[in-house]
Amino acid sequence: MPRPVRDVVFVDGVRTPFGKAGSMYAHTRADDLVIRCLRELLRRNPQLPPERVDEVAVAATTQTGDQGLTIGRTAALLAGLPHTVPGFAIDRMCAGAMTAVTTVAGGIAMGAYDLALAGGVEHMGRHPMGEGVDPNPRILAEKLVDPSALVMGSTAENLHDRLPHVTRERADAFALASQEKTAKAYADGKLQPDLVTVATRDPEAGWGLATVDEAPRETSMEALAGLKTPFRPHGRVTAGNAAGLNDGATACLVAAEEAATELGLPTAMRMVSYAFAGVEPEVMGVGPIPSTEKALRATGLSIDDIGLFELNEAFAVQVLAFLDHFGIADDDPRVNPVGGAIAVGHPLAASGVRLMTQLARHFAERPHVRYGLTAMCIGIGMGGTVIWENTSWEGAR
Repeated sequence: MPRPVRDVVFVDGVRTPFGKAGSMYAHTRADDLVIRCLRELLRRNPQLPPERVDEVAVAATTQTGDQGLTIGRTAALLAGLPHTVPGFAIDRMCAGAMTAVTTVAGGIAMGAYDLALAGGVEHMGRHPMGEGVDPNPRILAEKLVDPSALVMGSTAENLHDRLPHVTRERADAFALASQEKTAKAYADGKLQPDLVTVATRDPEAGWGLATVDEAPRETSMEALAGLKTPFRPHGRVTAGNAAGLNDGATACLVAAEEAATELGLPTAMRMVSYAFAGVEPEVMGVGPIPSTEKALRATGLSIDDIGLFELNEAFAVQVLAFLDHFGIADDDPRVNPVGGAIAVGHPLAASGVRLMTQLARHFAERPHVRYGLTAMCIGIGMGGTVIWENTSWEGAR
């Protein structure tokens, strides 16, 4: 029986401050980070009866310990949602939260859900990248992938090899700009509305309160030039032009547009399309290029129609490859207006919703912009892109 496809809207998103791996959240559980985000969404949207939430999808790359046990369900229970609200866990490495959103969005579009909570968490201090993994030896023995594909920093060096015009100096300049934009955004109060405070504990110092990201720092081109290249002697990837190892969580509320209207929930943006694509695992950083082309094809839009970009800065070279492919300048003001992961951090599965939450804020400030996108590279050779329409677009009035 045919049914109409419903429009899906992004209502609201929040995140914890991102900490350096094993630092300010060393004694905080991973699930408590995402629970804090879920509770804050419910607090900020009192029009939403908790029993109306149809699903809770939470992503984690390492699904063990305090990131295991079907974390979407356990986090929902601990956040105070009724027992009637189901939940699940999901993994697509760095794009976990992005996939959580697109997965529940598909259910909303076809009528299985009205409203859902989606997000991600990664406590890289407790669960380092690759913890407990056991790659099938045939992957390497049968030469399905180059061994460097299993080390994300090495894939970034491989991408530099393929794109010699993306020099270390250019990557460092992009990284410096990210730090400077984030510092300005904090000074202007633009990031704080997205953040939920988190109580922290240290056995010696006692209790504290996390209110801002731990990673942003002052730097310079000279300081960046002096950093070591850990993935290759005389390489181009450094701790300065790549995202750090981080702990943090995100969550958002997505809904059928008609359900949001019924409950009086605000809508920030409407999902237009999304796409995931595979690429050679050893150069996973190019993944957002084909995923973006695929998402654009599904809509009939072109890259020129996109007025805002939130691109995950796993590595500067990955973003620069995307910009070069689409003919966008390194300093285009449409790209990451408040900086990105190089400055604030990249707690793997959590980052996709950070991109969406920031894009929603940009849309609210820019009613003249109709379309924007969030995109990211994904380990083992993938890319993900979601295209959004600004519900505040002045052309619709």
